[in-house]
Amino acid sequence: MSEQEPTPPPEALGRRGRGRPRATRRRDQILDAALAEFAESGFQGASLAAVARRVGLSQQGLLHHFPGKEALLIAVLARRDEVDVRELDGLGETAALTGLAERNTRRPEVVRLHTLLTAEGLTGDHPASAYVRDRYARVRDRLAHTLRAEHGDRLPSGATPDQAAALLTAAMDGLQLQWLYDPDSVDMPDLVGLLTDVLRGAPPDPAPH
Repeated sequence: MSEQEPTPPPEALGRRGRGRPRATRRRDQILDAALAEFAESGFQGASLAAVARRVGLSQQGLLHHFPGKEALLIAVLARRDEVDVRELDGLGETAALTGLAERNTRRPEVVRLHTLLTAEGLTGDHPASAYVRDRYARVRDRLAHTLRAEHGDRLPSGATPDQAAALLTAAMDGLQLQWLYDPDSVDMPDLVGLLTDVLRGAPPDPAPH
């Protein structure tokens, strides 16, 4: 039995999130299922049929909500960023990085998806390539802007805001990869905070006795 719903009139499409709570719930379920499927199989290995099975839809029913696998992937990525921005809103960018690292320890599927897509996006015309490239640029720009406002053109460590932003971004990705392999040995929030302090020239906390 298909859960295909009648196609709404064009004027209703733009207000689906507010005017169609049932459709919104179904959309969120699909995005959660897609995140899990992409995280397990990557974009190339995932299928719309597998995502549909996770939420009890036919593939045609899923296509009623998303026109294809590429659109579904981009929606998953955009939703992830929207949730992070909402949850960490009001924090400075460097504090937000530590908060993000802490959040990521509770959602390995998101970390796995980011890691897979970052690698896959380097090959051919992968649909995530432009998104990943632009996201890196946005993250570095925001971090550099915050660091420049706080420290000027040089941090106490001697790094420029652009250099520090690139190092912090690289550290996040590298720590996430190590954490996926051995979560008990890699404390992502602590290490991100330590690198932030080093770049800002802050003295290290005294070692506990």
